[in-house]
Amino acid sequence: MNFLFDIGRVLLDFDFESSLVQLLPEGAPDAKARLERLMERKDEFEAGRLETEAYIEWALGVLGSNATADEFRHYWRNIFTPNEPMWDCARQLAADGHRLILFSNINTIHAPWIFEAFPQFSIFEGAVLSFETGFIKPSPEIYEYAISTYGLIPEETLYIDDLPANIATGQALGFRSWQYDLKNHAAFEAWLAAEMVTLQS
Repeated sequence: MNFLFDIGRVLLDFDFESSLVQLLPEGAPDAKARLERLMERKDEFEAGRLETEAYIEWALGVLGSNATADEFRHYWRNIFTPNEPMWDCARQLAADGHRLILFSNINTIHAPWIFEAFPQFSIFEGAVLSFETGFIKPSPEIYEYAISTYGLIPEETLYIDDLPANIATGQALGFRSWQYDLKNHAAFEAWLAAEMVTLQS
């Protein structure tokens, strides 16, 4: 059976603000607004339409920071915490012979670094990463890329993501979709058990 797994707030929780605040000059006014502005070009960056160095230079300017590009990379990466209940589930699925594929909006600072920092990603047999495709979720094009690249039959593929817009596109294309909530892993486990019974019957 095929599974599409989002990364952020599914396999890894993340907190940009607590890490990136360390790049701000001491006493900087409007600190929260500056951090929020970094997200203005995040989609462009994650779609691969903005070079890494250009994004870093722009971001440091927004922050008014004297940090180096390497320092920015460090704090941009230092945001993740593994969601252990989901990892336990993913490891069991892989051990049972299911094919796990990552399906993530992600940028060139986080990938491929993230796969070295968290070697448990080795259980995944493939990955559809937004910056490599030129599209980001919830655009249908990235789902169609996943379907064609991995020969997926949506009606027989389980898709897990935390964002409602992404799930909506998945459902529209026929994927068996679940909107994951970090605070309610048990609900996911119940859905998964029911789906496995349905698909294996």
